[in-house]
Amino acid sequence: MGRIIENNQVRISGEMTSDFGFSHEVFGEGFYTAQITIRRESGQKDRILVMASERLVDVKRKWIGQFAEVSGQIRSYDRYEGERNHLELLIFASKMKKRDMGGKKIRSDENKVFLAGYVCKMPFYRKTPMGREITDLLLAVRMPYGKSVYVPCICWGRNARYAEGFEPGQPVQARGRIQSRDYQKKISDKEYEARVAYEVSISSLQENI
Repeated sequence: MGRIIENNQVRISGEMTSDFGFSHEVFGEGFYTAQITIRRESGQKDRILVMASERLVDVKRKWIGQFAEVSGQIRSYDRYEGERNHLELLIFASKMKKRDMGGKKIRSDENKVFLAGYVCKMPFYRKTPMGREITDLLLAVRMPYGKSVYVPCICWGRNARYAEGFEPGQPVQARGRIQSRDYQKKISDKEYEARVAYEVSISSLQENI
């Protein structure tokens, strides 16, 4: 089981922009969610959902406004809205603590993801209007008890050209960061819906031989 967990590792740090709220309960164990905001070097911010067990994290304490470090794994789930659904990502926290900034005004946010899994479907290669190369990947990462987590990933430049040649079922390793992206979903000819997409932006990629 330990090796399976090693296939899915996340370490992030940032400002907690909410306290924990109750999500659900399984066999008497309560699970709670909160939001953390991670600042990129560009200044752009990613808003990521963190889920924690009341047995692993002090979910009753005041977290909002605190700078926190979170270690854990990516989890994915289908969010249903009426007849529509879309895949969302969150971080399941195995460890979480407040970081003392020591009076520093400049903070150093961290956002590191490691995944080892299998390509689920044919990669989708495209170019932006500015000519930037992008490939979308969907990775299946095995978790305990025979389950898998499905993680949307995005590759850029050389990684995009490399990933374009992958086949479904191919084992790969990827490193990068988890990110959020606001977009408008077209519902009808006159109606759009504001949504948030979650994905892993890949910085390094290789076959897992």
